[in-house]
Amino acid sequence: MTVLHNPVLRGFAPDPSLIRVGDWYYVATSSFEWFPTIPVHRSRDLAHWEYAGHVRGAAPGGSLAGVPDSGGVWAPSLSWDGERFWVTYTVVRSVGTPYFDLDTYVSTATDVSGEWSVPRRVASHGFDPALFHEDGRLWLLNLQNDHRPGGRRFAGIVVTELDRDTLAPVGPTRLLLQHDRLIEGPKLVRRAGWYYLVLAEGGTGWEHGVRVARGRKLTGPYELDERPLLTTRDDPDVPLQKAGHGELVETPDGQWLLSHLTARPLHTPQGRRCPLGRETAIQAVTWDAEGWPRLRQGGWHPAVEVDVPTRPHPLAPAAPPEGLSWPWSSLREPPDPSWADTTARPGWIRLRGRHGPESRWASSMLAQRITEHRAQAEVTVEARPVTFTQAAGLVLWYNSEAYLSLDLTWAEPESEPQCGQQWSAAGDGRTVLSLVERDEGGTRQLAVVEVSAGAPVTLGVTIEGAAARFWHVRDGARTAIGPALDFSRLSDDHGSRLRFTGAMAGIHARDLVDAVFTADFGGFRLACTPG
Repeated sequence: MTVLHNPVLRGFAPDPSLIRVGDWYYVATSSFEWFPTIPVHRSRDLAHWEYAGHVRGAAPGGSLAGVPDSGGVWAPSLSWDGERFWVTYTVVRSVGTPYFDLDTYVSTATDVSGEWSVPRRVASHGFDPALFHEDGRLWLLNLQNDHRPGGRRFAGIVVTELDRDTLAPVGPTRLLLQHDRLIEGPKLVRRAGWYYLVLAEGGTGWEHGVRVARGRKLTGPYELDERPLLTTRDDPDVPLQKAGHGELVETPDGQWLLSHLTARPLHTPQGRRCPLGRETAIQAVTWDAEGWPRLRQGGWHPAVEVDVPTRPHPLAPAAPPEGLSWPWSSLREPPDPSWADTTARPGWIRLRGRHGPESRWASSMLAQRITEHRAQAEVTVEARPVTFTQAAGLVLWYNSEAYLSLDLTWAEPESEPQCGQQWSAAGDGRTVLSLVERDEGGTRQLAVVEVSAGAPVTLGVTIEGAAARFWHVRDGARTAIGPALDFSRLSDDHGSRLRFTGAMAGIHARDLVDAVFTADFGGFRLACTPG
């Protein structure tokens, strides 16, 4: 037996889709507006996981330019037909509107880390699709949306048979189930003569859960289990909150597992907040006398430690990333040497400034997931900004309305007011570090510190729970910049807009006028400490 510790994928790894192929377990997670699209991890023992690749080409045309925050690639579903991996997912281009404005795609590969086929669009009723393979037939499950005034955004679960070669619909779409409570994310398994629909219930926040329905025929009718399989909506003190979006998987010896998303909240004066985002967890499942799945530990609350029927298989320590590969991520497009160059100065990353941090089109940012409530990031920056429209630095990022940054930039001489660029005598102005906080109320500059022009400067931030403290190195010692900032605002749970990702730490650069300003970044390090 192996003891796994949940979450098994920590920090921004939501909507897990878990499958088993031989001795390997694979899990795919949502990537939203970030590249690489659809990260896939693998494990032999369910406790130790490694990055195995991603679904290259998942974004048609190689870009998600223009998609809103928390739009993009939602809820991929992995499957295996005995010969190939399949994935279906949705690209969502509107968030928080009556219309989903989305496209659902299917792609295949013989190796998750290899080449994936060009994605093909299929029936796009809603997000969170899944595929079910049986006797050579292929079925697409989805939710439907009634966008009309008075309609229900979550109007039931539907299924469409697809031709395996063309992916065209075969016959009509059928309604499988409707329910008063919000249901989505359908997954289908067959066991002991029953088809089991595993459903996400209650939305992906504090009311989230997993509910199961079953029927004797794939096309229904389905009856709902009278109780949830998994939820934490009834107890805010359970360590793993927001538990839901599940998928059942059978082990080689006939035991069963449930993958699901979860979150580890901070308890702040403003309430519970989850800056690490939604993460991936796994539970052990048994079947009761009536044939319904139940958590092995009883009840419906997720366990932090779970015994699973595998032999421990620790992984070798992860090698440092080559170039800009995982764990680096970028916004709405993959890194390109035209703006993110690792060859110009060996051992450094050179970013060319482009749009500002709130752009949906050309953001020069590279970031990594923050995986624990205690973390520290630092980097050395070398650049020569000559105008306030140029900047480069260290950023804690959730989205375009929630970030904290410490940037090397230009400012007027200390005695002059801020009044645009004056272009007076050569050499006028200062090179400064500017600490900025952004939330839905706007952007605020909290501190300005002058530094030597052209000299490399080391920037850092220390995160302790809900507090983030920025600093820089001066005369060999760390010097704090500005007050402690509220890191918990960088979460799904702050503000009024829908949010679905997680906090990241990274580097960025901007040049709003000429897009020629460059900054060199060396020694980036993100250390996350469990506890």
